[in-house]
Amino acid sequence: MTAHPPRQTLADGLEISRILTGLWQVADIEKDGTTMDPEIGADHLEAYLNGGFSTFDMADHYGSAEIISGRLLARHTGEKCPQIFTKWCPEPGPMTADVVRAGVQERLDRLGTDCVDLLQFHWWSFAHPAWLDALHEMTRLKEEGLIKALGVTNFDAAHLRLALADGIPLVTNQVSFSMIDRRALGPLSDLCADQDVRLLAYGTLCGGFLSDRWLGKSEPTDIADWSKMKYKRFIDAAGGWDGFQVILRAANTIAHKYGVSIANVATRWVLEQPAVAGAIVGARLGENEHMADNARLFAFSLDEADHAQMDEAFSQTVQVPGDCGDEYRRPPFLTASGDLSHHLMKLPRAHDAAPAPHRPDAKHVLTGSDWEEIAGYCRAHRIGDRILVSGTTAVAGTSRAVAPNDAAAQTTFILDKILAALAALGASTTDVVRTRIYITDENDVFDISRAHGRVFSDIKPANTLVVVAGLIGDHKVEIEAEALVCDHSQETS
Repeated sequence: MTAHPPRQTLADGLEISRILTGLWQVADIEKDGTTMDPEIGADHLEAYLNGGFSTFDMADHYGSAEIISGRLLARHTGEKCPQIFTKWCPEPGPMTADVVRAGVQERLDRLGTDCVDLLQFHWWSFAHPAWLDALHEMTRLKEEGLIKALGVTNFDAAHLRLALADGIPLVTNQVSFSMIDRRALGPLSDLCADQDVRLLAYGTLCGGFLSDRWLGKSEPTDIADWSKMKYKRFIDAAGGWDGFQVILRAANTIAHKYGVSIANVATRWVLEQPAVAGAIVGARLGENEHMADNARLFAFSLDEADHAQMDEAFSQTVQVPGDCGDEYRRPPFLTASGDLSHHLMKLPRAHDAAPAPHRPDAKHVLTGSDWEEIAGYCRAHRIGDRILVSGTTAVAGTSRAVAPNDAAAQTTFILDKILAALAALGASTTDVVRTRIYITDENDVFDISRAHGRVFSDIKPANTLVVVAGLIGDHKVEIEAEALVCDHSQETS
């Protein structure tokens, strides 16, 4: 048996344990308002560190996890120093240099350090483009030495590609990845292989469902545990309890072959995916510590027959819909609380509608582009139930072309911008009835079309794509759209 888990290099000077200790349950332990004593919490983390589990993952909203980890950091320097990963999860809004610096500095202050090993960024709605501003500001803080490495969490393949194409030096993307949720095996893993980005996998045990305890058991009807409520939704989305039991039985056969647990097989399967740098295993400090069991993950490996057996079991289920991170942004909302529409509707919009000049029956949206003032036009114009969206390019701020060498990334940014304008006028993706696409290089047609299909494949508006002689500056694609607002949409007041 391997005494300590093997290590993985993420970036220069950053080597991690392949099993990361997740501290999200600190928030649950403290949910009654009682804060864990930081030194006692650090004692629990010390045990993990001594066992070779030296990498700890947390976030700004995981209770006092950052403070506890800061106490651990204060005890160690040099080779035995733990690696501390945290996340910054701001609400959408302007991401100025001051706002971003304050968010990063708060992480440093709580950790009691002058540099965080890996700072991961989460963004609720890509329709608000300030996420890219935030990542550029974080890149500047990395260059200052406040951040050793940058990552993101719950990014789909399209937006991870966009960030990379715009020059953000990301090394990781933390996503849900398990035998039930295999979305990361698709375009996201392909992108990681191409761009040398690694995945940090959470939810590998589906809240404990992927374990011996649930083999052959009846489907639960009353679940009080928030984690299990969340991952039961994943099981339902993957085809239901019967298919889940097929996966458990296959994993159990493999577990007996190696003398390990179903949980070991489930985590090992994730670790053997080429894009995965490490799996995050939750720790309930002072209560459930599974270091000995986790160390067994590296005493065996799955052979070709094992993977074939699991693939056959997977064929009895369906793919969880969408891409990684979609569970937080669009139906079906695979979260503990279910539908997040109410939360998303409360988030600040990227733009606001205003009365259209000289048209009391109309509204329009301006996005702040220099050209809107120079040429005298709006981004989108609503008259009655009809919305017309101007030709839109991938412009960040007032003039900078986003991802100048990547047509697909530009398309993703453009469509986010169009959907943000539609939202300000009370419309949604499903209201779009026509798009027109102008491209400069016919070799980009498939990349652009796939990016368009990612948004509209279920809606299928009328579409025209034309190759033109050129567009201004570094723009490789321009898109305009029309929408007819359905009865379910409400015009903003």
